[in-house]
Amino acid sequence: QVQLVESGGGLVQAGGSLRLSCAASGRAVGVYAMGWFRQAPGKEREFVAAISGSGSTTYYATSVEGRFTISGDNTKNTVYLQMNSLKPEDTALYYCALGRRFFPGRTKNDYDYWGQGTQVTVSS
Repeated sequence: QVQLVESGGGLVQAGGSLRLSCAASGRAVGVYAMGWFRQAPGKEREFVAAISGSGSTTYYATSVEGRFTISGDNTKNTVYLQMNSLKPEDTALYYCALGRRFFPGRTKNDYDYWGQGTQVTVSS
């Protein structure tokens, strides 16, 4: 059974940083793509970043490119999202997801399993 557990969320001031972690069990992180999505109140869940099974390919949403970095540690079966220069509009519940294929996708349909989410709140 696949389980994804996110951690690292919290309250931070604008301009600050947070590092989210997603620990996977039941399936090797290095085989399938992993992604991060977020959902703000009253909005659709949106793509944030994704990484291929090998870690050689990464994708980012335009809104976070240059500020967020996705990475993986296959020895720990964990994927990370380093978030710098945070803005109030980054406030959301952040979810990690395990993909269906080796290469990452940018849509929710590209992912089979989801974590419960970790809250990120950025104050102005």
